[in-house]
Amino acid sequence: MKTNLQTIKIVGKVIYGNGLGHRLGYPTANIEPQAPLTGVAEGVWAGYAIVDSEDFWAVVNIGRSPSVVEGGRLRVEAHIIGFEGDLYNKELCLKLLHHLRTEQKFPSKEALVEQIARDKARTIEILTQQ
Repeated sequence: MKTNLQTIKIVGKVIYGNGLGHRLGYPTANIEPQAPLTGVAEGVWAGYAIVDSEDFWAVVNIGRSPSVVEGGRLRVEAHIIGFEGDLYNKELCLKLLHHLRTEQKFPSKEALVEQIARDKARTIEILTQQ
């Protein structure tokens, strides 16, 4: 199933976030984009992260983290599937291929974790078919 496939590229430096993804079991790389995010739909995306010339599958959130903070600023964060290591201050390239869903506010951290698991499973399903 290759519906809704497109390629959007975001390049930026990995910066420190609040560490919530790690505490929830889904660590994320927080990206400070080099260029403004014009024309990129907010929400959750399936795609790739390029780390030191190696491609990894990634679940990417572009949004304001409404389950964590009210009125937050626009952020880009990627859960890089299968990557272990330190990315802080490294340049990272994200390739967004499939918009999975819009960002939403969850009633609890447990509900958020359940949705992240579904997003990860859907990302693996989509990218396996590439």
